[in-house]
Amino acid sequence: MSTADAPVATLTPIEARLELERLASAIARHDHAYHVLAQPVISDAEYDALVRRNAAIEARFPEFVRPDSPSRRIGAAPAEGFRKVRHAVPMLSLDNAFTDEDVREFASRLRRFLGLAADEPVAMVAEPKIDGLSIALRYENGRFVQGATRGDGTEGEDVTANLRTLADLPRTIVGAPRVLEVRGEVYMTKADFLALNARQESAGDRVFANPRNAAAGSLRQLDPRVTATRPLSLFAYALGEVSEPVADSHWHFLDHLRQWGFKVNPLAKLCPDADAVLAFYHQIGNDRAGLAYDIDGVVYKVDRFDWQARLGTKDRSPRWAIAHKFPAEQARTRLKAIHISVGRTGVLTPWAELEPVNVGGVVVSRATLHNEDDIRRKDIRAGDTVVIQRAGDVIPQVVGPVSDQPRGRGEYSIRAALTPPGGDHPVCPACGSHAARAENEAVWRCTGGLVCPAQAKERLIHFASRDAFDIEGLGEKNIEFLWDKEYIRQPADIFRLGEENRVRLQKLENFEGWGKRSVEKLFAAIDARRTVPLERLIYALGIRQVGEATAKRLARHYVSFCHWREAMEAAAAGDDEAYRDLTSIEDIGPSVAADLLAFFAEEHNTTALDKLVAQLRRIDDARAAHTGGSPIAGRAVVFTGTLATMTRQEAKARAEALGAKVVGSVSRKTDYVVAGTDPGSKATEAQKLGVPILTEQQWLDLVKG
Repeated sequence: MSTADAPVATLTPIEARLELERLASAIARHDHAYHVLAQPVISDAEYDALVRRNAAIEARFPEFVRPDSPSRRIGAAPAEGFRKVRHAVPMLSLDNAFTDEDVREFASRLRRFLGLAADEPVAMVAEPKIDGLSIALRYENGRFVQGATRGDGTEGEDVTANLRTLADLPRTIVGAPRVLEVRGEVYMTKADFLALNARQESAGDRVFANPRNAAAGSLRQLDPRVTATRPLSLFAYALGEVSEPVADSHWHFLDHLRQWGFKVNPLAKLCPDADAVLAFYHQIGNDRAGLAYDIDGVVYKVDRFDWQARLGTKDRSPRWAIAHKFPAEQARTRLKAIHISVGRTGVLTPWAELEPVNVGGVVVSRATLHNEDDIRRKDIRAGDTVVIQRAGDVIPQVVGPVSDQPRGRGEYSIRAALTPPGGDHPVCPACGSHAARAENEAVWRCTGGLVCPAQAKERLIHFASRDAFDIEGLGEKNIEFLWDKEYIRQPADIFRLGEENRVRLQKLENFEGWGKRSVEKLFAAIDARRTVPLERLIYALGIRQVGEATAKRLARHYVSFCHWREAMEAAAAGDDEAYRDLTSIEDIGPSVAADLLAFFAEEHNTTALDKLVAQLRRIDDARAAHTGGSPIAGRAVVFTGTLATMTRQEAKARAEALGAKVVGSVSRKTDYVVAGTDPGSKATEAQKLGVPILTEQQWLDLVKG
């Protein structure tokens, strides 16, 4: 047994001195990896175990406390990471296309939205989709002043000092507008990645899994001197905030980027139509193995900036761009067993337990099976050799059994799997409540509701997830742990963890996977989320059928938390006007409204919401982005009839971009009805209610200011 494994009580004085020397060196190395390199090589629990062992030996042998002892080290490491930067123009994600048909449908959608003839070409710029880290570079009066990561698209991290170390980054540019934000991708070439890993390995440091991780980890160093030693590259490819127009098209903008000294991907190509972009995609797909860097697809962007402006954006992505991903990577493995998980809305989802297999650089041991119909259609059975597919960040899925391999035992039945031995009906595996499948649904559901612990835990996992409250360090594993220890039962309990439960939680360092450092990090992450935008709060509540898009529409419509809650409770209580106002919101029909009102009709839900709100500092009102003093900001607008100068879809998108609330039906709360030719019953209803009716030209005059 080495001194590292020996119990403290059995150490001799000589062994104690040697062990304290080893611990001082090891802890210092791990402090550097964690605080400076942002690349910890051991878990927090393992680190805390080293610190506790050092303290125990020093307590037994105080005469051997070293000058460089970890117990004497104060303020040796930065306490905080990067400061946050709010993007003036959101850094949106892109919708994905996976087939040629998806791309042709994208081109057709563009024509329909813009009202173009079927044979009118829509030129697009095709660019390789670099697998790196997206960044925004801000220039003022021609000087680089700030760089930020994408983050969640609204807010990123300030990595200005680190970006200044990149040779590809122009520090000053000539002929640029007063304010110019250039967007691009920081990446690492394959050759540089291999060379870096060789250096890391020879130095005894952690090696990186792939070039993207290496690039992201290198750019997010707290010490820019470390970033300066890493071989990072930069391609510029997009425009963010700008004080004045710089080009009339994306292709011409790329020319400007080159003139300003930016590296632009030389493979980018201006394509006249969908056939041309698809030809480019297939050619670069054949050549990708020989490229100096990793790509995972091709991005297509409408070339004309005026068309981009008309197309605008939807909830999380621009309408004028799409990412055409390369085919999903596949592998074969054995399906060991089929299990059933319980979701936050009671959905019982089958999933596959697999023999671990590497798919695209990620070891996969479980995959989704979607639902009972999908299992039957593919005839998937436990014991099958199956094909596993993983595309990008998509959850691994079972494509189907391998036909030339022995088949598993009998056909799988969810009803049979849910029915206990000797039982006569299916039950939830988590709580034993009755399980049922509605005639119009493809899924089975647990009917237990809040009595089902699995649903309660899943709701908490959803609440803390990235697109909801985004509480770092509070993922599925830690939620499960805190639930099992009875620390949390509802969202408000999360925010009480760092208050009356602090003393109890500090004892968590005795449990595997926890330590003083991880507990303090969790407290800080929770406290940082006591201010939340209204749309995130609505989404985080986990109301059935209320996803991110619906949450954003509700937030934009009602603006403040108080108004939203009052309206929901009024509609739930039977207020017809409040109900009509709710269902007038775009894409919120009777089904979604029923789920919303069912939530507010339950006293235990509103009580839980009250307790949550009491723990928050502030719920930010919804803000219409880039309204520029718009005369229709906050106004409720209904479009009816056929418009002459734009499609109805374009008119709605433009109104929303200017801060208006586009609704689908007329009520007393409607501010304007815009009537084209053949307006129909909506115009009649507006006349009865005295709502102003605008012609298309009057509407255009109004929005132009």
